[in-house]
Amino acid sequence: MSAIWSVWVMALVVVNLGITFFLFLWGPRVDIPTLKDGTTGHVWAHGVLRESVRRLPIWWVVLSMSMFIAGFAYLALYPGFGAFRGVLGWTSTAEVEADRDANARKLAALSARIHGAPIEKLAADPEVTRLGGRLFVDNCAACHGRDARGNQALGAPDLTDSDWLYGGSGDAILASITGGRRGAMPAWSGTLSDTQIVDVANYVKGLSGGPHDDVRAIAGKPLFAANCAACHGQDGKGNQALGAPNLTDTVWLYGGDIDTIEATIRGGRRGIMPSWRARLGEDDARAVAAFVHAQSHPAAAATRD
Repeated sequence: MSAIWSVWVMALVVVNLGITFFLFLWGPRVDIPTLKDGTTGHVWAHGVLRESVRRLPIWWVVLSMSMFIAGFAYLALYPGFGAFRGVLGWTSTAEVEADRDANARKLAALSARIHGAPIEKLAADPEVTRLGGRLFVDNCAACHGRDARGNQALGAPDLTDSDWLYGGSGDAILASITGGRRGAMPAWSGTLSDTQIVDVANYVKGLSGGPHDDVRAIAGKPLFAANCAACHGQDGKGNQALGAPNLTDTVWLYGGDIDTIEATIRGGRRGIMPSWRARLGEDDARAVAAFVHAQSHPAAAATRD
C-alpha cells in the first residue's frame, strides 16, 4: 500500500470510528427537553401517539462498548489501520502461502504412495480414491457423468459395472486414460441392404435375449457371421483387444432397442476417448484409474489390504 492510500485509510478509520465513539459517549448524557408527562411534545395520530424519552438499556450500552473494544483490539492486532501490519504481523497472503505449502506436502506424500503402485492396490486406499474421484469429476464427468454411469447419447460407457470394452484390469484402465481409445464401428449401409440391416439388428437383439423377430433373426445370423463376427466373435461376445463390445449381455453403449441397433449398423459409430496423459500426468492418471477401478470392483476395494 502506498503512503497516500495508507494515510487515506487511516483518516477514514479515525474519523468514522472517532465520531461513532464520541456519539456513543455523548448521546446518553444529552439533556433532552421534555414536558411534565415525560414526553418530547412530538405526537402522531392526532395525539394518540406521543414520543417519550427513556434511558438506553444497560445491555445495549455494554454490548456496544464491547464492540468498540473488539474493534480497537482488531486494529491493534491485525492489518486495517493503513499500512500498519498489526502487532501479530498476520497477513492473508502469508496464510494462503502456508496453506499452499501444507497442501503441497500432503500431495507430495500422497504422490509418493501413488507413484508406480499397482492400480488394484491404490483402489483400496481411501485417500487415493478421494483424490481420483475429485480429478474424475473435474476431467471425466462431462462424458461419463459425476456418478461414472456413462452417457448413451455420447457413447460414454458405464464405469461402475463389470462390462469393459478394453478390459477392466488396473493396467487396462490406466492405458485407456493415458493413451485414449478410438472406437471404429464401420457403417454397413453401403454393404448391406436396409432389409439385411434389419435382419442383423434382430439377430443382435436376440443374442442378449431381448424381444426380437425370430424369422428376421434367423435371416440375420449368416449375415452377422460374414460381416460382424470378425470383430464381435462368432458368439457375439466381443473382443477387448479391438474394443468390440459384448453383444450378448444387456449393456449397451448407445442403447439396446431395435431402432438404435439398426442406426448403429447402418451409420457406424466413432467413439473417441481422448488421451489424458499430458493433462493429468502419470500419478494423477493412476489416481483416476484407482477411483474407476474401485467403482467397478467395490467388494475388492473394501476388503483388499
